[in-house]
Amino acid sequence: MKKRATKVPEAEEILCCCEYVNRLGERSHVAACCCDCEDLDDACDRFLKREPQKAESLAQVAAVVSDRVRVPWLWGGARRVELSVIPPLILLPVLLHLAALHFLLGIVVLTALPGLVLWYYYFTHRKKGRTLFFLSLALFSLGYMYYLFITEVLPSGNVGQVEVTVVTIGVILTLVALIHTKREPGIVRPHQESVHSTVTYYSPLADRDPAVNGGRQDVTMTVANRAISSLEQAVELKESSRRNWCPVCRVVRPPRAGHCRICGVCVLRLDHHCVWINSCVGQANHRSFLLTLVLFLLTSLYGISLVLQSVCPKQHHLTALFYCPGVYDQYSTALCFTCAWYSSIVTGGLLHLLMVQVINVSYNVTEREARIALRDKTARSAFWGLVVDTGVYSRGFRGNWAEFMTMGDKLNPPSPTPTDLV
Repeated sequence: MKKRATKVPEAEEILCCCEYVNRLGERSHVAACCCDCEDLDDACDRFLKREPQKAESLAQVAAVVSDRVRVPWLWGGARRVELSVIPPLILLPVLLHLAALHFLLGIVVLTALPGLVLWYYYFTHRKKGRTLFFLSLALFSLGYMYYLFITEVLPSGNVGQVEVTVVTIGVILTLVALIHTKREPGIVRPHQESVHSTVTYYSPLADRDPAVNGGRQDVTMTVANRAISSLEQAVELKESSRRNWCPVCRVVRPPRAGHCRICGVCVLRLDHHCVWINSCVGQANHRSFLLTLVLFLLTSLYGISLVLQSVCPKQHHLTALFYCPGVYDQYSTALCFTCAWYSSIVTGGLLHLLMVQVINVSYNVTEREARIALRDKTARSAFWGLVVDTGVYSRGFRGNWAEFMTMGDKLNPPSPTPTDLV
């Protein structure tokens, strides 16, 4: 008899650091990122022939480009680069160096830059899409301002080692707080014992007369191991669960939880979706989010004061920001002055955000609840909507802050059972 040949399974091929698997499941190389692109060829051919483009051609070209922009990685082949990360890395240094050439260019750039950022924010917010643009801009702004502080301000001799150490510690603590904020906002997860609800009906036995027991039939109803004895209570629980039921996440949301259409999850005590951290702010990370804002603002204000002290030593800090004679005589001082103005604009925006957050915490109102209450006109507002008091969860100033400081310890509240599935 012939021995049956044993088939040796082929070892799974490991991708090289410069290889990747494209969106079609084909193995490719970063050196061939511009080759064999049928979608791009078809779009260029139609453009040269003056033919109308297909409705999906531009989307396909964008998908191919975003899929093929890769960087070599030591583990798992080439890694994909999100295209929204790249613009801040290029535009921010170019615009700041351009603004340092002349004070008129500085006025134009520092006026247009916030406008472009706000336009892009409303453009992406309207489509409810996720983007890393704002997170990339925030991190690169922090890193680039620190780099210019070390390379331009420190060599001037007007800043000592103690000041540099304080700024460095502030930057590190801000990044640590940001990493902690990015972990998880407190996602609502379904309880295993509440996933399925059962109803059990017991009919009378075959040898028992239904007329016994007064003609009544015993009915036992079990919902998540709890018996509902009255029909009114069952209807009330059913209506409550129907209001809190999320059809997307298929969970029953606890009170004050909300669904984020950008992240696609339900978050405990949802405050808002912050584009600057590309994540939601909820019960688990609201405190660290506030801490990140405080650390960033303290570090930024201290760094701005040191820069103005270096480029305009004879002027007061507030006066130097608006009047600093001779600052454009040297390109180095002009660049530092421009970066101080840019940091001041960013600091002003985040200071307004921190003020709104502190007011909302003082009244025990989330940003989401404030928007809904203002829309439905069910809250008392003051100072052009800056202060919103719904009066639903407020327990006084001290009680509200005590609840805010301890809410991170209550990440698993008792979730209502989905009685609407009965």
